[in-house]
Amino acid sequence: MLRIFNNNVVLARDASGGELILTGRGLGFQTKPGHQVDETKVVRVFHPEDGRNADNFGALVAAIPPEHLALADQALQKARRDLPTPASSTTVVGLADHLSFAIKRLRQGIQLEYPLRAEVAHLYPDELRTAQRVLEFVNTSLHQPLPEEEAVPIALHLVNAGFATGDLSLTYQMTGVFTQLFEVLEQAYERPFDRDTVNAARFITHLRYFFVRARTGRQLDDGASRLSKAIRESYPEAYGIALKLQAVLELRLGEPLTEDEVTYLTLHVARMVEDHRFR
Repeated sequence: MLRIFNNNVVLARDASGGELILTGRGLGFQTKPGHQVDETKVVRVFHPEDGRNADNFGALVAAIPPEHLALADQALQKARRDLPTPASSTTVVGLADHLSFAIKRLRQGIQLEYPLRAEVAHLYPDELRTAQRVLEFVNTSLHQPLPEEEAVPIALHLVNAGFATGDLSLTYQMTGVFTQLFEVLEQAYERPFDRDTVNAARFITHLRYFFVRARTGRQLDDGASRLSKAIRESYPEAYGIALKLQAVLELRLGEPLTEDEVTYLTLHVARMVEDHRFR
């Protein structure tokens, strides 16, 4: 045992030397750093991921009521079939922290509006549906159910899970950038773009993975200059729009896009424009 946060949460080291957060009733009661962990009391194990500071992560876990940690964990277990990957410790703790604050606000009669609801519904329909199921499960355990609007931030936590990070700021930034990119498209064609089409969904999925690539310094860069030239010549209008999208992405992300990334943007724009024209 390395550190005791409270009676129920401690920091320990596993057999391989990695640090992890353990929770369980009375796990830290009347113990000291250096003592052996009573494994019979361990209920949940949380692994600090992506280089997160184990002490800070443990302090966050300790600040969340145990029943809310359990509720978030159980809710995500119920939704595991709809999740692209198993819920990480970061996702469970992030959702638990949100639920705990939402429950506290509800008890105090404080209501929040979520202006991103339309964007979330259009950009992340699968995550929103899963979030609604998570919320339904959560509400079965509460005397005072959370409002339906809470599905919006829950959906953003599920989106965020795909980035293997506990920082929602990237997800919020990504959502805002997506909205801005569609605004560029709609201004160019002077009419709304249907975000429910298959090609729009493909475009959004491509952008989501692009954000991951850009964040990790792994943009597409296979040197496909011959392909790029052919696509530009085949879809000059879409290429012109892709250059506008490129400008927005570079401005918002603070780094240049590779030629290959612009090429794939052009292809996605061309497909969506084709949908757009036949509606």
